[in-house]
Amino acid sequence: MFYDYFFVKIAYQDMNEKITKKLKQLPDNPGVYIFFNSDKEVIYVGKATSLKSRVRSYFAGKKSPRPIEEMIHEVVNLETENTDSALEAAILEGIYIKKFRPKYNIDWRDDKSWNYIALSKDEYPKITTVREHELTTDHKKDFRYLFGPYPGLNSQAALKILRKIFVFSTCESNAKRPCFYYQLGECLGVCTGEISSGDYMKKVIQPLVLFLGGKKKRLMIQIEKEMATVSKQQNFEEAARLCNQLHHLRKIQDIALLNDSFMKDKISDRQKVVHRIEGYDISNLGVSNKVGSMVVFDEAGPVKSQYRKFKIKTVARQSDVDCLAEVLSRRLHHSEWSMPDIFLIDGGLPQVNTAKKVLDNFGVHTTIVGIAKGSERKRNDFLVLRASDIIKEWIKNNKILLIKVRDEAHRFAITFNRAQRKIKI
Repeated sequence: MFYDYFFVKIAYQDMNEKITKKLKQLPDNPGVYIFFNSDKEVIYVGKATSLKSRVRSYFAGKKSPRPIEEMIHEVVNLETENTDSALEAAILEGIYIKKFRPKYNIDWRDDKSWNYIALSKDEYPKITTVREHELTTDHKKDFRYLFGPYPGLNSQAALKILRKIFVFSTCESNAKRPCFYYQLGECLGVCTGEISSGDYMKKVIQPLVLFLGGKKKRLMIQIEKEMATVSKQQNFEEAARLCNQLHHLRKIQDIALLNDSFMKDKISDRQKVVHRIEGYDISNLGVSNKVGSMVVFDEAGPVKSQYRKFKIKTVARQSDVDCLAEVLSRRLHHSEWSMPDIFLIDGGLPQVNTAKKVLDNFGVHTTIVGIAKGSERKRNDFLVLRASDIIKEWIKNNKILLIKVRDEAHRFAITFNRAQRKIKI
């Protein structure tokens, strides 16, 4: 690794010149950058989707709210390491922060923005994300593996990418019916009993652990060898799965994964303002014509260009909560869509609990608000999950707006349902 030879034969008298030269040679690639002080200490580690633009910005002399620029005068040397993707940059950043414990990463730590990827001790381990402040000593014992920290990681986008590559499951083993991801080809059959715990560990968990440990090249060599073996055994289905996994490892698409500004993830709850609300509702006519709606509001009101319609594909019987689970799951697969500050659900406790379960499966810890209604839509009981005191106060002061979002989601779902049934409005 490059950190073993950072300061060999460094000429301290020309340190500014050395940094200037390195800035000119920076690649326009994802990767990790490391700043050192005159005592050869690692004082800061960061990640970037473009090392060239990111690292140069620190030395541009322009005023910026980023705290790192307050100590940039301490930096006498820097090193970078390229990665193939932003996801690998985030993983490598976590490895180096854990190894070096850079003082400025620690001093400026915001516990709410330090994520870990955790693998449970279940027979079929669950993959989730955990916040720094949730990691008590007792809580750590609940996990088989814990990777991180990952400052500013977009958890939902990261888990989506990892699921695509490693097809890990979030369902329960031997369930009554195949899960949603099984039908998408993103579950190897935990829910249907098609894969044993031992095979799941070998095919899913062990490769994932290698990748999160920064051993992508070793993993790819291992997959190539295994692919050759199963091909000789004429197990062409497994060979195809491994070939597909190798392809995804080589072509990781993760442009939406990182917030490339450190300060975007340093905003405290006291500064938090609700900028985006997404409202959801389900409309059905018995067991047929089941549809879902998603509406979007920002500070200026409805953003109709971002409304979305969903035809329910996987729910055969009449079940609003199952339909809601499908809609939210399909929405969360779109990492290119902006994440809301509030998920607003038209419904009571069953719908809110369903939303929480789906968001948890994706590692999303955004505030959820449910608005329960009576048969004549005259009751508005608010259920709020995972909201800070500031967000709770905001909700208290903006109930009329939230009811408007709920009603708009209902209107949009009904309109789509009627259109599906070719009924004039």
